[in-house]
Amino acid sequence: MIVVTTNDLPGYRVDRVIGELYGLTVRSRNVGTQIGASFKALIGGELKGLTTQLTQTRDEAMSRLVEKAEAIGANAILMMRYDSNEIGQGYQELVAYGTAVVVSPLT
Repeated sequence: MIVVTTNDLPGYRVDRVIGELYGLTVRSRNVGTQIGASFKALIGGELKGLTTQLTQTRDEAMSRLVEKAEAIGANAILMMRYDSNEIGQGYQELVAYGTAVVVSPLT
């Protein structure tokens, strides 16, 4: 699966636009990570526990996006983006979205 953030894919022709799709995940914050982050905030520096948690969340949303695209016959996703929202106390929604297309190499 080819996933790009651009509107087109150099070297490929868009044969068919299937449509918009998304991969969504909602995560609660890890209490241990939050406590560690609170202490780390006092002295500064990277919050590695939160970085790891957010990386896993992005990977999960992207994986779901790709699975949906494959299920509907796409072989590429154009204009992929991430969006994130806080929903309730301690819950975060992360969505990966884009346009599912069928592409073929230019000859």
